[in-house]
Amino acid sequence: MAIMLVYITTGDVEEAREIGGELIMRHLAACVNIFEKMESMYWWEGKLERSEEAVLLAKTPPELVEKLIQTVKNIHSYDCPAIVAIESKQGNDEFFEWVKSHTG
Repeated sequence: MAIMLVYITTGDVEEAREIGGELIMRHLAACVNIFEKMESMYWWEGKLERSEEAVLLAKTPPELVEKLIQTVKNIHSYDCPAIVAIESKQGNDEFFEWVKSHTG
């Protein structure tokens, strides 16, 4: 069994809560973690940018990743949000089962 950890950056903690809540309510993620005040550096429109962002980490089964990504893109404030899905095949099997039972 596997689950996906989906890493998403957001403009601030309020946006992370909004997106995370939507993912939970739609049963696209079993749970989310929100990390406040992450500093980011990146190129945007030819300039080096620095900003404070929040990180949202969603846990979901592999079969829901595409729908989760599309949902995030539809409600995110960024033109090009960072959404990266990472597969996890090892961990607490009971947690993996819990994620599966609370999504879909």
